[in-house]
Amino acid sequence: MHARLLACFLAVYESHGISAAAERLRITQPAVSKAIQKLEGDLGVALFERRPGGVVPTRYADILARRVRLMDIQYRHALAEIAAARGGSEGLIRIGAGPVWYSCFLPPILDRFASLHPHVRFSLRAGVIDTLIPGLIGGEIDIVCASLDFPNRAEIAREPIIDLRHVVVAADSHPLAGRDDVAPEELARFPWVTLGGDHVGTGRIWSYFAAHGCPPPRIAVESSSQSAILELVAGGRFLAHMPEVMARQAARHGVRPLVTPGVFWETPAGIAYRQSEHQLPMLRRFIEAVRAIGRRG
Repeated sequence: MHARLLACFLAVYESHGISAAAERLRITQPAVSKAIQKLEGDLGVALFERRPGGVVPTRYADILARRVRLMDIQYRHALAEIAAARGGSEGLIRIGAGPVWYSCFLPPILDRFASLHPHVRFSLRAGVIDTLIPGLIGGEIDIVCASLDFPNRAEIAREPIIDLRHVVVAADSHPLAGRDDVAPEELARFPWVTLGGDHVGTGRIWSYFAAHGCPPPRIAVESSSQSAILELVAGGRFLAHMPEVMARQAARHGVRPLVTPGVFWETPAGIAYRQSEHQLPMLRRFIEAVRAIGRRG
């Protein structure tokens, strides 16, 4: 198959339309349509369903898109290797980051790295491990900075950098705030707010309360925004959990850790990336910059 056909396919897949794809590729709509028809003919399957509002990818398109993105990674790696051999220093690093990383650890790393390598571009995607690892596997992300609480996969390398201890937090005005000891049963009486899609974190909540012999709390709100979670907790109604290193950020919202029995949740955090002998040179340098966090303690 020709690269041009796959480029047209991916543009249509990501743009959800022939017109948008043509504009993105700066070619005519008939040229894009012809490329898709040729690709469908070669594969013997329909890649898109044509509808009045645009096109909808079929399951065959989902399969092809995942593989084409991986091919694109290898192509970009080849370009980067060639540029590095010529002494170049350009590149794009696509980062997936958990809340503590994008709010505490990554900003100073990105600031310093960008000053040393001004031609490198970054794409930062916030999320949780349940949403970021599929993006890494699917070729949409180059490196994930998050907790490493996920099953081993042969194609994914992971490196612990630091240990994160999670605590339960509440507003300064919350009835449980300022207490010397808050029992799990008391925590379970209040509604909680959590990160949306964070099945690992929710599982940890259930495990904590099960270990103390009481039913889990009600998850009243799920949000993809850590700032929104802090604002909700600051209102005085909800409880939440977060890494202890975010306590300073939480304090600015009028939110404090509660004193609870035992460790609520402790997990290694670090980086995960695809195993490859042809890794982007800039990605290797960025990985080394993140590793320095652990060396600094």
